[in-house]
Amino acid sequence: MSRKALILGIAGQDGSYLAELLLGRGYQVEGVIRRNSIPEHQESRINHLEKEVRTYYGDVSDTNSMTDILLKSAPDEVFNLAAQSHVRISFDIPAYTAEVNALAVLRLLEIIRQCIPETRLYQASSSEMFGDSVDPDGFQRETTPMTPVSPYGCAKLFAYSAIRNYRHAYGLYATNGILFNHESPRRGTNFVTSKVVKTAVAIKLGRASKLSLGNLDSYRDWGHSKDYVKAMHLMLGLEVPGDFVVATGQTHSVRDLCRLVFEMLDLNYLDYVVQDPKYLRPQELSFLRGDSSRFRQLTGWSPAITFEDLLGEMIAHHFDRMH
Repeated sequence: MSRKALILGIAGQDGSYLAELLLGRGYQVEGVIRRNSIPEHQESRINHLEKEVRTYYGDVSDTNSMTDILLKSAPDEVFNLAAQSHVRISFDIPAYTAEVNALAVLRLLEIIRQCIPETRLYQASSSEMFGDSVDPDGFQRETTPMTPVSPYGCAKLFAYSAIRNYRHAYGLYATNGILFNHESPRRGTNFVTSKVVKTAVAIKLGRASKLSLGNLDSYRDWGHSKDYVKAMHLMLGLEVPGDFVVATGQTHSVRDLCRLVFEMLDLNYLDYVVQDPKYLRPQELSFLRGDSSRFRQLTGWSPAITFEDLLGEMIAHHFDRMH
């Protein structure tokens, strides 16, 4: 009998790629979608899976709806990808971010503990939990101290700690995937990679004249969402749950990102990119580069898609949409 997976946040970038992956591996796939007021967009990433995936409307911050869904679904595996996922916006709505990214995870753990304790749980943790803490060799890994510098990072650290606590206190199979930044053509356009690519393409087509950004000298370890959902699945296949960094091990600045994207379009980013203070964070996270050697040794995982190929794929996607 095939395994059943429930994906919380199935309509997001990662959720949609994960659903495709699991269906391809013979899973029954179900997912939770949070209703919004623009139905044309809330399921756009999974419309092509409509006949293969069962979906529920729900919200991870609503205990009643989550209890009902989990009992109906009775999944073998739960992937919690639901979140208020925008770091900059977490400064504007810190309490809501904590409600969804922290307390909702605690409630989810309680539902699983009391109702379906044999279920395996994957929690989408984040490199933002490290904050400005970097090991002497210039990497962040599982043992690096966590000192988050945003409400988003603080909330994710709470959830990360709750997962560890319930794993040790109650014997739940609960795993943290400490994923570094990962992008794709399905990334929302208010995230910096997608914003840079979409605006650069618009400039190339004569539909925009400038690109406004915040800190150009922050560094991130960027991978492709397709590679990272493979890591999520591998993680829940391990005999023993744990906490695992997933990263490319390479870092690029936002300035590097702009330069590469504009070069791919035969443009010079210096002619178009301007810095706007409204996009700066109250406290900046300057540098992220992950060491995923522990996870790679356990599973054989490695990223297959390069940073340059990722950007090329995103450029082609936005060209197709704008033509």
